[in-house]
Amino acid sequence: MTVPGVISEFENDVVVDVDEQDKDSSVAARERRIIVANQLPILASRDDETGKWSFKYDDDSLVLQLKDGFSPDTEVVYIGSLNAEVDVSDQDDVSAVLLDRFRCVPTFLSADVHKKYYHGFCKHYLWPLFHYMLPLTPSHGARFDRAEWQAYVAANKVFADKVMEVINPDEDYVWIQDYHLMVLPSFLRKRFHRIKLGFFLHSPFPTSEIYRTLPVRDEILKSLLNCDLIGFHTFDYARHFLSCCSRMLGLNYESKRGYIGLDYYGRTVSIKIQPVGIHMGQLESVLSMEETAVKVKELKERFDGKFVILGVDDMDLFKGISFKFLAMGKLLEQNLSLRGKVVLVQITNPARSSGKDVQDVKNEINRIADEINTKFGKPGYEPIVNVKGPVSTQDKVPYYAIADCCVVNCVRDGMNLVPYKYTVSRQSSPVLDKFLGTADDEKESVIIVSEFIGCSPSLSGAIRVNPWNVDAVADAMSSAIRMSGWDKQMRHEKHYKYISSHDVAYWARSFDQDLERSCREHLYKRCWGVGLGFGFRIVALGPEFRKIGTHQIVNAYKTTNSRLILLDYDGTVMSQASVDKTPTALVISILNDLCSDPRNVVFIVSGRGKDSLSQWFSPCEKLGISAEHGYFTRWTRDSQWETSLLTTDFDWKKIAEPVMELYTETTDGSFIEHKETAMVWHHQDSDPHFGTCQAKELLDHLENVLANEPVVVKKGQQIVEVKPQGVSKGMVVQKLISTMESSGKSPDFVLCIGDDRSDEDMFETIERSAAKLSLPAIKEVFACTVGQKPSMARYYLDDTSEVINLLQVLADAAAHRKSHYHHESEEESL
Repeated sequence: MTVPGVISEFENDVVVDVDEQDKDSSVAARERRIIVANQLPILASRDDETGKWSFKYDDDSLVLQLKDGFSPDTEVVYIGSLNAEVDVSDQDDVSAVLLDRFRCVPTFLSADVHKKYYHGFCKHYLWPLFHYMLPLTPSHGARFDRAEWQAYVAANKVFADKVMEVINPDEDYVWIQDYHLMVLPSFLRKRFHRIKLGFFLHSPFPTSEIYRTLPVRDEILKSLLNCDLIGFHTFDYARHFLSCCSRMLGLNYESKRGYIGLDYYGRTVSIKIQPVGIHMGQLESVLSMEETAVKVKELKERFDGKFVILGVDDMDLFKGISFKFLAMGKLLEQNLSLRGKVVLVQITNPARSSGKDVQDVKNEINRIADEINTKFGKPGYEPIVNVKGPVSTQDKVPYYAIADCCVVNCVRDGMNLVPYKYTVSRQSSPVLDKFLGTADDEKESVIIVSEFIGCSPSLSGAIRVNPWNVDAVADAMSSAIRMSGWDKQMRHEKHYKYISSHDVAYWARSFDQDLERSCREHLYKRCWGVGLGFGFRIVALGPEFRKIGTHQIVNAYKTTNSRLILLDYDGTVMSQASVDKTPTALVISILNDLCSDPRNVVFIVSGRGKDSLSQWFSPCEKLGISAEHGYFTRWTRDSQWETSLLTTDFDWKKIAEPVMELYTETTDGSFIEHKETAMVWHHQDSDPHFGTCQAKELLDHLENVLANEPVVVKKGQQIVEVKPQGVSKGMVVQKLISTMESSGKSPDFVLCIGDDRSDEDMFETIERSAAKLSLPAIKEVFACTVGQKPSMARYYLDDTSEVINLLQVLADAAAHRKSHYHHESEEESL
């Protein structure tokens, strides 16, 4: 938490000329954070007469204030654009001064790129979309423009180049701010595979139904997933992001020990939910100034005897200023006694972009204010006082301090810190209390806040409103006016306690700590990049986990004489996406070639029922099959099925079936698969999010009702399965190896390939069997999972096509060796 006073380390603003050069600019090596934002925390101005540039820190800049969350020994470097256009001839000198004196690295964009990037794609397209406004017509928001998207990408590339100029990728942490730079992570991750990278979104993140309309939706999501930590103000924003990742990229998240994480090609992308705070020191410093006390006294005298409602907003389509004014009109219309006794002071700062929509909002606000003032005003009294900006923080604080109520009526906003600043200002200061003679007064405040903004969840004592309901907002204003002093005190105390302890330093420190935690896995994982463009991602795997080499396995195959080959079916030799699950002629041919070698024992080990597998693999005479996770096993096509004797009681199905039917009826696209020994609920054709939620509920429901039955309930890839206890693919492997050992043919080569959780049992059993000292060592063991993901297996293949190619290579090697032996036998007989 920051201490009262001015912003630490920023009180001595430096004003320099580009002609001054600091020759002693060396900085001792120390921990460093690189903060990347659209705009630097610098105010720049150029003297038109001398042509010299002057710079000073912008005390209101959030990226400057967050420095207080780092330790004093941490060096902070800022990368971003200046608030002024710098001539090309001055750019080198300006860059040198900003780096030496302010630890800032400016990015210079051409006028055309900046216009399309910032005013085009960012402000006229992304900003409305992230605030739930779709461009249904040309007059209702800007539509997607490919040229503006390309400018957005080009601008992000410029930022990436500047980061690369100053970064020490092994030591530095990079923290990217807001929606202007959402594709920057891809550029940085592609250049530095182990870069320590965080991102915080300061705007809302829309629901998947809104976000999915974005033509470059996948590119942005995949780029953000190149970060180690992604931060949001509220759980709603994070939930919408996770839903988009699930629906559009097929990714699922898990919550472990309070942390939310997405597994993305072996990397864990952490999700942080932490609302930003204000800089307590800055506000308390302003409140302690004598100039502030004088201004507060003037405003109190100006509005003496009136209940002051305050609004502070940017001129923006989503701030709901017109709704606020309409509510004020409704309040005065319904309450004759309040006319002349209540005033709404609206401070309106200039819009951050231009366009017809901004002008329309401005015209509407002015029109409504004029109508209300004309209808309810009188000499010496204006119901709505419109203070047009820009208004600095120092000038806003007196208004905060005298306001009886603060109304934040946004129809959609990311965080909005106005209620926080209002609460701290109402707490006053010793200097202000002494000047006004209010030292012994209890502090009071009332906040009316829209339920659609990020600060709403943290303000539990506020009056929450739907800004679209003008009557409800007017009623809230009336409630604030009539609220008792004790109630106002309790609400103020509650808010002030939270706001003062969750300031900007707390937010920055919390994010920084989680970023460090999220990057720890960099130390022990092997990383390499795959994919092109914004499809680029890092595959991060354990040091022992690697892709199986064809040359390596073929050599092992040729030098061994008792081989066991175990293959899962769905997702291994048959693609999960395939509609027709019948094995192809190529797969049948390869399996027959492998089975024809007398040194091979080949098994399909699957969770599917024995009837389906028997029918599909009827052309394979010597192929072994283990069905329903090993409950049924046969060694060849013509041999009898052997059953596990672990259980013969299947009465539990009478309990499980009605429960599954209930979830099938309520989950469109789901169905039940009946096996002889198991039951499986499938939801791959359901809505991804709803299906996953229902699967979790079903899992819990079945575990409760079947707690006393000899079964286990497991969740797999878009399934929930109930099967007998003790039945697993690991049990099959153990049985096969034991049978081969007892027949004097202990395997010296084991190849096991699978793709899901049930196959992990096989991998674990193989590793355990290979390590047994009491048995002959298995010379060559190849446990291989399909897909690059955490696994008990030591090897992986990317997909089913690579599995089939590998089996083809082994089949060819077997055929070549068989032909070679056959040729040698003919020569010996001659």
